[in-house]
Amino acid sequence: MPATRDPPTLESLPATDAEGLCLAVIEASRGTRNKMKYRAEWRAFTLAHALPQGMVFPYDFGFIPSTLGEDGDPLDVLVLADEPLPMGTVVSCRLIGVIEAEQQEERRRAERNDRLIAVADASHRHRHVRALRDMSPDLLQEIESFFMDDNRLRGRRFMVLGRHGPSAARGLVKEGERRRREREAGERGSRPVNGDPQRGPDNARRRSA
Repeated sequence: MPATRDPPTLESLPATDAEGLCLAVIEASRGTRNKMKYRAEWRAFTLAHALPQGMVFPYDFGFIPSTLGEDGDPLDVLVLADEPLPMGTVVSCRLIGVIEAEQQEERRRAERNDRLIAVADASHRHRHVRALRDMSPDLLQEIESFFMDDNRLRGRRFMVLGRHGPSAARGLVKEGERRRREREAGERGSRPVNGDPQRGPDNARRRSA
């Protein structure tokens, strides 16, 4: 019987589809209080935290696969769609901008944790939105306030640094893809060779020479 291979994880899907649109994996549906987190090693979603009564996710929220942010997780993305998207949905969307931000936990250094903003390609309601400037300023402020309040309730500080358009968002995705490739290359280079966990590929070549 041929050896079976594990199916790919959602985190290892490509960052873009065949049409060049960004792919997003939904972890929290619009209107839910539950923030789920995808665990690649389990190939399952787990409950990360629940929002307090009266507070819900204003839009669908998830991550861009095959990317890595400065916090060690895939890049976050908020998706505008006509109806709430179920958890685990993979949706093609166009990037319209990014809310650049820093996130800081108590007694730890601040780190970048930007929020990409995208529109589901199949959306009718948001078809006209091509950049952040096409959104209501009040709506953008509400989105930023949501992230600040969510972090504050968990003992963290979320500080908005700026807003930028689609080209900046695409640049962050490219950078996230590069960071992910570098991490995977490093992991491959540190794997045990010939059963010796102390020897990497270079040592193995010298030993066999």
